Amino acid sequence: MKKIFSITCLIFIVTNAFSQNQLGKVTIEELKEKVHPKDSSASAAVLLKRGRTYFDTDHEGHFYLACEVETKIKIYKKDGYDYANFKVPYYTAGKQIKLIFDNAATYNLVDGKIEKTKLKSDGEFIEKINENYNYKKITLPNVKEGSIIEFKYTLKTPYYTVMPDWNFQFSIPANFVEYTITLPDYFVYNGLMKGFLKIPSTSKNQPALGRSYHETKTVYTIKDVPAIKEEAYVNNIDNYISTLQMELALTRFPNTINENYATDWNSVAKTIYDDRDFGGELNNKSYFEKDIDALLKGISSREERVNAIFNYVKARMNWNEKNGYYCRSGVKKAYAEKVGNVAEINLMLTAMLRHAELKANPVLISTRSNGIALFPNRSAYNYVIAAVELDNGKYLLLDATSKNTLPNILPTRVLNWTGRMIREDKSSSDIDLMPKINSKEVINIIAKIEDDGKVTGKARDQYFDYNAYLFRENYLTVSKDSYLEKIEKKYPGIEIGEYTTANDKEIAKPIIETFDFTHSNLVESIGNKLYFSPMLFYTQTQNPFKQETREYPVDFSFPYQDKYSFAITIPDGYEVESLPKPITIAMEKNIGSFAFNISNSGKQIQVIVSFDINYSAIPSEYYGTLKDFYKTMIDKQTEKIVLKKA
Repeated sequence: MKKIFSITCLIFIVTNAFSQNQLGKVTIEELKEKVHPKDSSASAAVLLKRGRTYFDTDHEGHFYLACEVETKIKIYKKDGYDYANFKVPYYTAGKQIKLIFDNAATYNLVDGKIEKTKLKSDGEFIEKINENYNYKKITLPNVKEGSIIEFKYTLKTPYYTVMPDWNFQFSIPANFVEYTITLPDYFVYNGLMKGFLKIPSTSKNQPALGRSYHETKTVYTIKDVPAIKEEAYVNNIDNYISTLQMELALTRFPNTINENYATDWNSVAKTIYDDRDFGGELNNKSYFEKDIDALLKGISSREERVNAIFNYVKARMNWNEKNGYYCRSGVKKAYAEKVGNVAEINLMLTAMLRHAELKANPVLISTRSNGIALFPNRSAYNYVIAAVELDNGKYLLLDATSKNTLPNILPTRVLNWTGRMIREDKSSSDIDLMPKINSKEVINIIAKIEDDGKVTGKARDQYFDYNAYLFRENYLTVSKDSYLEKIEKKYPGIEIGEYTTANDKEIAKPIIETFDFTHSNLVESIGNKLYFSPMLFYTQTQNPFKQETREYPVDFSFPYQDKYSFAITIPDGYEVESLPKPITIAMEKNIGSFAFNISNSGKQIQVIVSFDINYSAIPSEYYGTLKDFYKTMIDKQTEKIVLKKA
């Protein structure tokens, strides 16, 4: 009986594993599963992701690339319903590309039986991305908690210089991921793996079935892949997902000369510069010369000329929120209509700066949302700004798409490690985009604690540099009532009275906001004692770093310093029984520091707090240091001042 039981268990395990690793095979046990066995928090899980990329020939004997992808997903919670919506981008310009979905269905357990609902035609549609790309999208039907969905798609394309990326990791756990690439010996690709997973692979060279050539088949397989977790201060999580990227390096067809496709960043930058929609537009100056000559009359210093031109372009031009490093309407038309895309505005700016005999060059950038490219290619970039070279080898970086930018205060969307500056002689070099100077926020609070525990007072907040830029971008564009609602939501229990701001439009100055407040939730009364946190409603109570370890950097966008000053008057009839002790802590490598000082004199308590982060991004090896630092800082902030009746 033991043997029979063991064999039965083995058959069940093998059958269940086999069903998970192919489409069209779903078991009752899979449908009954309530939570993922290795990640109970998961809203869904990839049971199977299998891909196959290979070459075939059309009826004329031309090679094309084929990609077949099978996906099977288990839905555990309502939060996982979005995984029933899937889309694939594809190129629409040029030669015909075929993209077909099939085997798409949803499985549910109904009265103890498996019910299959197939995808109908109204669940498949096309969405335009831009003039060159579309999405083909599907929405699986009848999705519920407990459902299993599956689908397959096949992409056939004559464009094979870059293969579609293959992800081995997702925002949900994956039970089994397999990817097979079969390459004829005529094609040599550079393979680049990003991320932190170690993906086992096997390769074998063999005769191609029914063909006159050999091919190399490489299979990558991994099981039990943990979800990549979003956490605080990540620039773009896609940069750290374990992904295989394949770039064509060489073709070597019989009786022909080998053709080299591999390139470098200098060649990419030169190709972009040589395009008439980039370099051609950059050299077009006739449309602005009279205006700029009049603007610069009597201005001699370099700094004044830079500021005059920069402010002129910002004031005149309006960004249409279109990215790209190529002009679409052209700088002349954009200038006349006072609206343009990123390239039209910032190439126009660069041309004007050069006209003023300043050493200005365009800088190609990949925005944070666009991610970081692993190998040189033109699609790596999607943005361009201007740089003015200074005598000390440093640069002023300028972006005129926002009314609130300053020299070296760029929109945060472009603070993405490095850009590539292209000079007039077509040479190029990397240029660091990340800010080096701490942006300050200085907060002064005068508060009074009433007998009933209510706290009233006045706050004055000064925002400098990037803090000022973000405030102007995010809050000056909304109504006052809407912004005050945000404050009251951020600090539950607060009521805002009179509210004012200063220097709204004087962007070279710090933004200053002041407001009166009343707060009824800050003081706890127990017996004849009052307890409250010394930083009042500014007390930070949650550590943003929750993972045990972290494999990708902590990205703060820019270095910063927060300084707080509190003057708190205690109520009549009370005296200070105890205060938290002062503390000063600093992280290694000058990453950051925290200083907390507190004192009292008669009826008033003084609290001075300073918090510094000195780098835009912190490498992952210092994650433990940063996490412990935040814990110590939060522990200190949440200690209580204790008042007792005199």
